Amino acid sequence: MNIKKTTFAAITTVSLLTFSLGGQIFAAGGSFKDVDSVNGKEKIISLKDQGLIKGVSDTQFVPGSKVTVAQGIQFISGGLQLSLAAIDFNKAPVASGLFTNVKDNAWYAEAFINAHYNGVEIPADIDPTKPMTKELFTVLLMQATEKVGNLPMINIIPTDIADSDQFDPASQGSIQRSLKYNINALDASGKFNPKSEITRAEAAVMLYNALEFLKSRADVTPPQS
Repeated sequence: MNIKKTTFAAITTVSLLTFSLGGQIFAAGGSFKDVDSVNGKEKIISLKDQGLIKGVSDTQFVPGSKVTVAQGIQFISGGLQLSLAAIDFNKAPVASGLFTNVKDNAWYAEAFINAHYNGVEIPADIDPTKPMTKELFTVLLMQATEKVGNLPMINIIPTDIADSDQFDPASQGSIQRSLKYNINALDASGKFNPKSEITRAEAAVMLYNALEFLKSRADVTPPQS
C-alpha cells in the first residue's frame, strides 16, 4: 500500500492538548461512584470529565479491574487523541492487514490502527485479550507521548530501580524516561513491578500524568532569538 505521511510534527503539542483537554469525545455524564478510595481519584475523575476515558457505565469505573491489551491500546489512543488526520492513504487501512489477532469489526480495531500509524510499535501478533503488563503499557504510552509531543531524544541519569533485572532490555529506556517525566513512580521499596498486570486505575493515572507532562511542555515559552 502506498502511504504518504504528512509531517507528524505539524500536530503540535499545543493543538493536541487544546483538543484533548478541552474537547469532549464521550458524553461526560455523572461522576464515577467507585473511585472514592482509589489512589489518583481526582485524576481519574478529571479524565472522565474531559471525555478522555469511559467507565463500564456512567457511574462505574471498576478501578481495580485488570486492563487487557485491547483496553490498554484504547486508553492510549483515545486519551492522546491519536488519529489518521495527518496521514494520506490510497486505501483506508484495516486492522486485519496490520495485526494477526485483531478483527476489523472489533470495538478496539480503530484504536489499534490509529496507534500504529502514530508511531506506537504494537507487535503484529499481539493478543488483544491478554492482560496488559505495566511494562508494556509504559512502553506503548511513552512511544505515543513522545510522538505526540515531538520530543527529542535526551540523555538522563538512570534512576536506580530495585527490580530492573526483570525488565525486557528493550524497555529500559522507556521506563527510565517515564520516571524522569513523572508519568510513573517507583513503589516504597524502589521497585517498578514491570510484570504486574496493570489496573484500570493505574492506566488512567499514567495517562493523566502523560497529558500533564505534555501540557507542561506546551506551557514553556520558547527562548527569544
